[in-house]
Amino acid sequence: MKQVTEIMEEMKAGKLRGLLEDIYVDAHVIPAQEARYIKAMEKFTALFGPQEVEIYSAAGRSEVGGNHTDHQQGMVLATSINLDVIAVVSKNEDSAVRVVSEGYKMIELSAEDLEKRPEEEETSIGLIRGVLRGLRDRGYKTGGFNAYMTSDVLGGSGLSSSAAFETVIGTIVDGLYNEMSISMVEIAQIGQFAENVFFGKPSGLMDQMACAVGGMIHIDFKDPEKPKVEKVDVDFEAYHYSLCIVDVKASHSDLTYAYALVPEEMKKVCDYFGKKHLREIEPEEFYTHIPEIRKVTGDRAVLRAIHFYGDNERVQKEVDALKNGEFKEFLKLVKESGDSSFKYLQNIYTNEDVQNQSMSIALAVSERVLGGHGVCRVHGGGFAGTIQVFVENDFVETYRRAMDEIFGAGACHVLKVRKYGGLKVM
Repeated sequence: MKQVTEIMEEMKAGKLRGLLEDIYVDAHVIPAQEARYIKAMEKFTALFGPQEVEIYSAAGRSEVGGNHTDHQQGMVLATSINLDVIAVVSKNEDSAVRVVSEGYKMIELSAEDLEKRPEEEETSIGLIRGVLRGLRDRGYKTGGFNAYMTSDVLGGSGLSSSAAFETVIGTIVDGLYNEMSISMVEIAQIGQFAENVFFGKPSGLMDQMACAVGGMIHIDFKDPEKPKVEKVDVDFEAYHYSLCIVDVKASHSDLTYAYALVPEEMKKVCDYFGKKHLREIEPEEFYTHIPEIRKVTGDRAVLRAIHFYGDNERVQKEVDALKNGEFKEFLKLVKESGDSSFKYLQNIYTNEDVQNQSMSIALAVSERVLGGHGVCRVHGGGFAGTIQVFVENDFVETYRRAMDEIFGAGACHVLKVRKYGGLKVM
């Protein structure tokens, strides 16, 4: 550990610029990141005093292929991005976990009191307690720490701000008490446990895995206890395309019920076959029995299962296209995935509020503006948040202006793929 004041001086003198460029990829964002780190260390010092500290980071993520496939033991293609949660941290000896996130009051709990509390569902303290409990249940050491956190991962945007938060908590405890010995796959699994059990949201594992592992990754969840994780090397700059995320300024709050219905309705199809997950049912068997399944589950469950089978196959095709340098084929598959999400998965807006369809507007206008210069699709869980767009580099500014005009300045974010997920920065 180093004194926080020493790290600040090094940051101000530009001595850590190379480290930041390695993490954040885009040289244009480094001055802003330096200012962000310095501000975070100043806030930490004001809260906890000038102590020896460590700094941790966990990336946001962008789902590239496989929309709502992970919770059915399917496949996904995802990438970490150069937006993240950073935490300035000091170890303490009183077993108290004190976390201040920018703009929020201090959260405090005991690292020895890790029983689930129903009143903490859908709260940050529930996530922290859940991660600590998950670590302890797996035999890892836990203990107290003081942390100041700040995030530029857009909350409620489908970039997985909650998964990044879970990942950074797990990585902090790994660094402070377990010598960074825990695999990032396991950190991701612990984050999912915290979100499912302590937070009360039935999410799959994809968000946590992409935030924790880093880079472009192909994940096969057929065995969720031992998911297969494959790095996929691709340089979007070589194809002269950028990855854009458009924030349509519609919050994910109060949508837990809509998200929960997706796996719940898919499970109804599974129940018909006496299985737990759609991956266990062959597509041909499913399609043969559609007339009977409709009578038992209703039509939307059938449509959502149709989406699963199509998108699960598309993931492998997307991976193959990227490996073979067939970028146009990859873009075609991205568009097909987005169309399937809209028509069959139906996660673009909720039936309870049909007059608020920000994501539908964003997709419709994007298709008109882009023409042949890119493709767009829903991003993340859906219903609100963001869309994902692959845009020709020369057309990015034209597209950005069009989106900002509708959704406000700064709505369109041009991102980079980051090779690190959860990490100890210093």
